[in-house]
Amino acid sequence: MSIPGLEDWLDTAQGRYVMAWESASVDNAIADVFGFNALQLGLPQRDFLHASRIPLRQTASESGAADVLCELTALPFAANSADLVVLPHVLEFAGDPHQILRDIERILIPEGHLIILGFSPISLWGLRNRFDRSGSFPWHGTYLSLTRVKDWLKLLGFAVGQTVPGCRVPPCDQEVWLQRWHFMERAGGRWWGFPGGVYLLHAIKRTHAMRLITPNWRKQAVGSKALRPVAQKEGHGG
Repeated sequence: MSIPGLEDWLDTAQGRYVMAWESASVDNAIADVFGFNALQLGLPQRDFLHASRIPLRQTASESGAADVLCELTALPFAANSADLVVLPHVLEFAGDPHQILRDIERILIPEGHLIILGFSPISLWGLRNRFDRSGSFPWHGTYLSLTRVKDWLKLLGFAVGQTVPGCRVPPCDQEVWLQRWHFMERAGGRWWGFPGGVYLLHAIKRTHAMRLITPNWRKQAVGSKALRPVAQKEGHGG
């Protein structure tokens, strides 16, 4: 899945602003996640696992300079093999986002962690997404609300934990205006609950404990058997 215009957007003031917030937010979210295998799915241009303490860190993508090139709807990893998966801006540009989540659930270990980064449709960024007809990144994607993504995750057995909104500034194209509006990052949530243009969602794969089902033996009183003395053999005289 090659996303048209992504490379150019990452080099814009807008792209740098979003990536800076997301990188810091992911670093904070995965600081205490431990294990053996961590995966970043998509956006190989940015390393979201650099702060992870997990020793084996890999990037998988459908294109680009990734460690593993593959379809994200059919990941070539064993079931229950990943401790952490980071999914940056994949779902809103995928043809089958639900299937991607299903396969992530398959490869995560029980109690494994999933970090999702997405653009919010309920924001100034979402408003531009609705009316921008340029076809350029990131305005051509299908933004998914937090409520919708949470519902999908719950159906797959995930427990949804922390959600963090960010990038409350208007989607300006020039850095000077992004900096002038930067005060909204702190004031937006505290003063009027203004939603962020992007969000981070942290979910954990839950596995219900197995319960051993034993046969329903009926307890019946066992009658005591009469004991009969064993007849002793009579000795024969010599």
